[in-house]
Amino acid sequence: MLGTPEKRLALQAYEQILDLILRGRAGPGEVVNERRLADELGMSRTPVRDALLMLEGEGLLLRQGRALQIKQMRIEDYMDALQIRLLLEPAVARMAAGGVDATVTQRLRAEVEDILKRSETERADRALVREVDESLHGLLADMSGNPQLATIIRTLRRQTQMFDLRSMPERLADTCQEHLTIIAAVESGDGEAAASAMSAHLSRVRDSIVRRLTRT
Repeated sequence: MLGTPEKRLALQAYEQILDLILRGRAGPGEVVNERRLADELGMSRTPVRDALLMLEGEGLLLRQGRALQIKQMRIEDYMDALQIRLLLEPAVARMAAGGVDATVTQRLRAEVEDILKRSETERADRALVREVDESLHGLLADMSGNPQLATIIRTLRRQTQMFDLRSMPERLADTCQEHLTIIAAVESGDGEAAASAMSAHLSRVRDSIVRRLTRT
């Protein structure tokens, strides 16, 4: 069933709508118009409707009567999601250590190092921020060998990405260096070092958000 054309179209619509949300082209609180989305994506309304139901199930869209609205992520929601990530993702990094093919870690390292070489203007691009995260966090979630755990982590990550302060260009260089530390630990097979590096990375993300919110 997963391979049916209908399912593939729904997943394609899901990815495109999610991209619109994470890029900020559809903002928090905005009501989603199924017909307009179908026209924009060049699809019938059926796969778009299925995709919206998937996003609703993940908590990224909220139902208001008969309408669906993009969730407005509050700081409390963000911190709750990040706290759960701090519990889960270090464990996933520990599980993945030593189990990722060397060609994959080498590719990840090259991608991160390439980002570090880019200009500050390029680094400020939200899509680039997402690229940094998806390259590593998504892989480690998948490498856990537990599809349910990977789905939970991916949903939590999307929720934190939806937060209004998700684009922090001042953090990108530090994020890249932290990712390189995680990659090195995973590549070496040192599970405790990988878990510690992931925990430190997510803690610094949290601390940066707190500093920004309390800045006078």
